[in-house]
Amino acid sequence: MMQDEIIQFAKLIVQNVRDTTIKGCDGQLSTDNLNSPIAKRWQDAKNKGNIDDFEEMIISDCVDDTIFCLLQAIDQGILNLSFNADNGESINLSKNGLGELSGWYMGEWRSKYSKERCSNDLE
Repeated sequence: MMQDEIIQFAKLIVQNVRDTTIKGCDGQLSTDNLNSPIAKRWQDAKNKGNIDDFEEMIISDCVDDTIFCLLQAIDQGILNLSFNADNGESINLSKNGLGELSGWYMGEWRSKYSKERCSNDLE
């Protein structure tokens, strides 16, 4: 039987990361949401009819949104997680991340550390 703490973690991650990401991505596909840069990109790609370009774009955007939601849950203290670095130091991500992990991810980390494609709607 699973520990109550594991069940609590499962519920928080499913509701605050998975469900939030699905709602956000569903919203990007809605024709009612054409003010969003992501929604505009998705609609343009969809309307051009090139399914390969659309798939490449939507996959990387959904992955980025999932990571953003995870980091936002940490920033907000919903998921109070610690990280153990290679040097043996342990830090509390909610506290030491200064509530900025999700912003750092979208603003700098993806383009600096990723070896895969990403869209930057802030440019």
